[in-house]
Amino acid sequence: MSNATQSETNITAGQGLLERAIFATLTTTPCCLFLFINGTMLFTLRSKAVFRETSRYVLLYNLLFADTVLLVQSQIMYILAACRITLTYPLCCALVMITNLTTVISPLTLVVMCLERYVAVCYPLRHATIITIRNTGVAIIVVWAFGSLNVLIQGLLLLDFPFDQLQSLQMKHFCGKESMLLTLMSDLYDKAYTYFLFVSAGLVVTCSYIGVMVAARSASTDKASARKARKTLLLHLVQLGLILLSTVHNPLLMAITKVLDRIMIGRIYIVLYVCIIIFPRCLSSLIYGIRDQTIRPILMNNLCWPP
Repeated sequence: MSNATQSETNITAGQGLLERAIFATLTTTPCCLFLFINGTMLFTLRSKAVFRETSRYVLLYNLLFADTVLLVQSQIMYILAACRITLTYPLCCALVMITNLTTVISPLTLVVMCLERYVAVCYPLRHATIITIRNTGVAIIVVWAFGSLNVLIQGLLLLDFPFDQLQSLQMKHFCGKESMLLTLMSDLYDKAYTYFLFVSAGLVVTCSYIGVMVAARSASTDKASARKARKTLLLHLVQLGLILLSTVHNPLLMAITKVLDRIMIGRIYIVLYVCIIIFPRCLSSLIYGIRDQTIRPILMNNLCWPP
């Protein structure tokens, strides 16, 4: 979920100043590029009434907003680790909670988007009645409420840690998700919640995909619409898989620190960070910006001639 973790201690310790500067540049450049694309996409989705009044575009805006916030948060935490800057526990806790919240929003929004496509293909006559702007707003509120509840529980579990017995609230390690799993209960809850979230989301997306495939064989179904929806659901399944990979990114790095030298680990980290953390956060913009005939011309115009 968060890219800057305690494993950064071992990674950055073996890197010189020049190498760390090069690595920071290699990650910041694609991050800034993707932030520009995401920001332009967000502006595009608010620039026309058709986007503001269509449920799937409203859901896309919510997904992009969460991914963009997470992208900024991840890059900030990476730069802090690359510069060997440690934070206090309260500040790190606030940053990690924001990261946890936005990380949860992405798979949950993907689930709602998949259900919207399922209804559009399998129940086309009832789609306009079921998928309204009001119902979409309620779904988004539920998604954020569910994510906020998770953050609240994580915060309450942190109260069991004896912060008053610490000599200083200054952290000895770099700020990251793992560094805030201070109690056994916190760690167990985080793992259980992550497993439940992604297994449930995966089942919903898979079932929606199967439902659309079955409906596509019906004579009364719009074949072109069903084929497009099937491809979109498949891409959402890939997105969900990439987001899931980001949750095992840090434990994987911590495992390979015991096998490889620090310089090699640092280089592997950069590749994984760009491919697993940064790229998936721009995947929605690429999917809809290129495939959607309504968004594409407006997005390309905004990218070439930004307002």
